[in-house]
Amino acid sequence: MSEISYSKKNDRIECVRYKEWRKSYPPHTHTAHMTVGYIEEGRVCMVLNGEAKIYGAGERFQIPPNTLHEIKTIGDECYSMVVLCIALDASEVAKENADGNADGDCARDYESIVARLDELQKSILENPENIYLIEQMAHDACISPFHMIREFKKAFGLTPHQFQMQCKVRKAQKLLKERPAAEVTFDAGFYDQSHMDRCFKKVVGLSPKEYKRAVKTDD
Repeated sequence: MSEISYSKKNDRIECVRYKEWRKSYPPHTHTAHMTVGYIEEGRVCMVLNGEAKIYGAGERFQIPPNTLHEIKTIGDECYSMVVLCIALDASEVAKENADGNADGDCARDYESIVARLDELQKSILENPENIYLIEQMAHDACISPFHMIREFKKAFGLTPHQFQMQCKVRKAQKLLKERPAAEVTFDAGFYDQSHMDRCFKKVVGLSPKEYKRAVKTDD
């Protein structure tokens, strides 16, 4: 039977188990998490920064923070896998990003741009429910809107708007562990229930109510 379950192992690690799963996931990132996965059965196609690779039973994969990736099914095949989402602190995230973009002078230029956008990303991450227009983001980052959007996506894998919507969903996920779906909508920054349902299912692959049922809590 096809199912998915979420369980918290400790303060830093959450385990997601997919059993006979057939859903694909669109491009997204994990801001402050290292993702490590193991394929138990079947095959799945992982696309990291536009490069696709098929993983089969017995194989492992690793996705650094702020790395754009998507999960694709292969034909009508199902897959079973275990994924660990490991929370990193700020210094660990910075090291992973630097290692992934080290290339002499280009790396230093890139890091300089990212440094100016770090506070913007942090602001969105901490308060995704707030109304934050592109013009204000650009003003706060001291660069033009077009340049800000382009460099934000280069640094973090998503445009500021895409990242903000993803963060709204992540906040909703946290709130759903303790509160009913109906109470989460506005606190997570969505216009109404249908708006949250639509965005949530696109990112998570489940409706908020389905996700709440899939979360396992330790007594």
